[in-house]
Amino acid sequence: MFSVCSHSLTHTTMSQSAFFKFSYNKPHHHIPLLFPNYLSIAPPLLRTTAAVRSNAAPDPPLGFIGAADVIVVGAGVAGSALAYTLAKDGRRVHVIERDLREPDRIVGELLQPGGYLKLIELGLEDCVDQIDAQRVLGYVLFMDGKKTKLPYPLEKFHAEVAGRSFHNGRFVQMMREKAAALQFVRMEQGTVTSLLEQDNKNVVGVQYRTKDGQQLKAYAPLTVICDGCFSNLRRSLCHPKAQFGDVMKSGRFDLSVLHHTEVRCLVDIPGPKVPLVWSGMANYLKATVASQIPPELQDAFLSAIDRGNIRIMPNSSMPAEPYHTPGALLIGDAFNMRHPLTGGGMTVALSDIVLLRDLMKPVGDLNDASSLCRYLESFYILRKPMASTINTLAGALYKVFSVSPDDARKELRQACFDYLSLGKIFSGGPISLLSGLNPYPLSLVLHFFAVALYGVGRLLLPFPSFERMWVGARIVLVSSSFHPSPFNLISSHEIFLLAPYSDIVVY
Repeated sequence: MFSVCSHSLTHTTMSQSAFFKFSYNKPHHHIPLLFPNYLSIAPPLLRTTAAVRSNAAPDPPLGFIGAADVIVVGAGVAGSALAYTLAKDGRRVHVIERDLREPDRIVGELLQPGGYLKLIELGLEDCVDQIDAQRVLGYVLFMDGKKTKLPYPLEKFHAEVAGRSFHNGRFVQMMREKAAALQFVRMEQGTVTSLLEQDNKNVVGVQYRTKDGQQLKAYAPLTVICDGCFSNLRRSLCHPKAQFGDVMKSGRFDLSVLHHTEVRCLVDIPGPKVPLVWSGMANYLKATVASQIPPELQDAFLSAIDRGNIRIMPNSSMPAEPYHTPGALLIGDAFNMRHPLTGGGMTVALSDIVLLRDLMKPVGDLNDASSLCRYLESFYILRKPMASTINTLAGALYKVFSVSPDDARKELRQACFDYLSLGKIFSGGPISLLSGLNPYPLSLVLHFFAVALYGVGRLLLPFPSFERMWVGARIVLVSSSFHPSPFNLISSHEIFLLAPYSDIVVY
């Protein structure tokens, strides 16, 4: 995946992404990007169980007797993984998903190594098999004609541990299949319209509309909401401070190797509104974006623009600020979102599911509301190291590499690039944070201020001046003012390129 960052945002504007796919043929005369020739056929079509393909039967499957122990609203990455995990522990899980067809989305296509480790813990690592997922081994930074390689610190892990890049829909269908195959899982297509509450405000279930229009109610001692970034249920369970993107005038683009012959291009376009007219979008991509991508991909990029198939998706960010609601829990993008620059969403969600599984194991009877509530309150505290590290880093990196006419911001941006270029702990530390391998907020704080001090040192040596000292002081102030919100940026057309590299990409 490549990311070209060139931003134009304020507190009142946000971002959307235009998406399209194109094929890349390896040139014979140049080898910066090599695709394998041992994958000669497309990945097999996903198998889909009857429970996934259509509305579930009215009667639960064998072994699923009576009411559910847990209702899971949403069968995306988080919901499917949670259903599979709880059912393996003997919980009866009723999954209600609005659309059980294979998703066709432009998000959730990079799983960091930390997320892959969580997938292993959940017993779901085989879900990245047979979908032509590509191993991701680290990043390459490009800026102002320079580049530096930032590998994941994977030396202490098994050879299979790495990032993965794939089609989100294929991954989700594999997880749905794994969950639906368990006897304690009932997977049903329907739209949850509201939560059911008792007089004491305890959530006791949901009301939902089936595929054929029936209005039904389902009851369980615990309801877990994980219906994605556009959740219609989060308002009753958290402070819904989601920021969804409008479109911007210059932007960031990602190139993700989703298939051995296919690369995804994601363009983040800053500005007051998206150029909805097709000709306007195509002209913008050709005039502004095409010159920013690697020369080896420019011809394929332009060809893909001419073929069309450009789609738009808003970027979004939302802090995790829950209400403690007995009988209900939020996870996934319904609960917490961060800027997509670092691709940390699935890693946070899978980490939350591992934590939730471990917390619920000692709870024998989920109908014991007071005991269950105590365990769930612990969840919100224990998730913070992983979630806050990845969330904060995503927002901070987006802001550090945002181009600005401010000299202090320029110096900080250059200092970050030079700091990471030092290698060893200077690059390994931040990349381990980004990848979910080192979920320690203190380490993030130390590296962040080390970058600021490094930038100040570059200014003051060998001969300090009053002007340089002033800029250095402002670097420290700017650094301390950064927070996870990525939406207070200044417009420019300069380029920063962050490119995850994989087994099939050689620089």
